[in-house]
Amino acid sequence: MSILGSAQSDLIDKIFKTLSDCGCNVEDARMSRLGSELALFMMVSGSWDAIAKIENNIPKLEKNLTVSITFRRAENTPPISPSVPYAIEVVSVNRTGLVYDISRFFSCREIGIEEMYSGTYQAAHTGTEMFSLQLTISIPIEISIATLRGEFMEFCDHLNIDSIMEPVK
Repeated sequence: MSILGSAQSDLIDKIFKTLSDCGCNVEDARMSRLGSELALFMMVSGSWDAIAKIENNIPKLEKNLTVSITFRRAENTPPISPSVPYAIEVVSVNRTGLVYDISRFFSCREIGIEEMYSGTYQAAHTGTEMFSLQLTISIPIEISIATLRGEFMEFCDHLNIDSIMEPVK
């Protein structure tokens, strides 16, 4: 379930109350305020009738809360092949295409991106617009981490960006 709307102080409370009233449970959730907007992504579980009840309440919720809601029934995921989670941090002068360049580096090596957070900020002394990116990736166990780390650091040096790659603890 994904919800997009204005960042109202009681929005989250109203959404979770509705889910609870319908008999649904929040299994996993991510929320972020982006400017004056709020984005909430959730994995919701419940009995078949609880799920049907929340699905039927979506138009009413959208109207009452002035939000957009997307609801999809997720399939059980197949077991993930063995992999090692790594955290990536990147800092650079902000420029167009940087997220694409980095995501392509990993996708070309069939390395999945599990989480991603990014933002911009002004450098303290110069006022330059900077870009920050944090990723969690899943490295298949058949890939040499030392080789991957070397290739990634060389890639970052070529683009003149600072980066850190370390195991998730």
